Amino acid sequence: MAEQKITPSLWFDGVALEAVEFYVSVFPDSEILQVARYPEEGLLDFQKHLAGQPLSIQFSLRGVRFDAINAGPEFKFNEAISLIVDCADQAEIDRYWEALSAVPESEQCGWLKDKYGLSWQIVPENMGELMASPGAFERMMSMKKLDIEGLRGTGA
Repeated sequence: MAEQKITPSLWFDGVALEAVEFYVSVFPDSEILQVARYPEEGLLDFQKHLAGQPLSIQFSLRGVRFDAINAGPEFKFNEAISLIVDCADQAEIDRYWEALSAVPESEQCGWLKDKYGLSWQIVPENMGELMASPGAFERMMSMKKLDIEGLRGTGA
């Protein structure tokens, strides 16, 4: 596999390590690679409360490297970016949905939002093929969590 040249960086308001530990627990073949901490000395007055706290965390989810930073409340996640999880079957969709979904009012067409505000798309790995079937788009639009048989027109 080629070396990853682009690494997504996720901004958190003081809960980066907690979030990373959660994500690593959800996805198999995932790990925390490194935790860098704010220094004990040399911080500006407005940073002094951060001394020794996690600053950035490098981690991988299913072989994809990410970085998480503990910064502050200035920026929040929104649906302009989401992480897509390709799932082998309905059981895998169900498992990730159960683990990640925390904001029911944000659920639509396979999209969900987790407890940290990050948006995810939990989809079948053959989504393109499924969407090519007649009526699939309309069926998808009526779903929150995607149902593979429902997308085919043979299920709920």
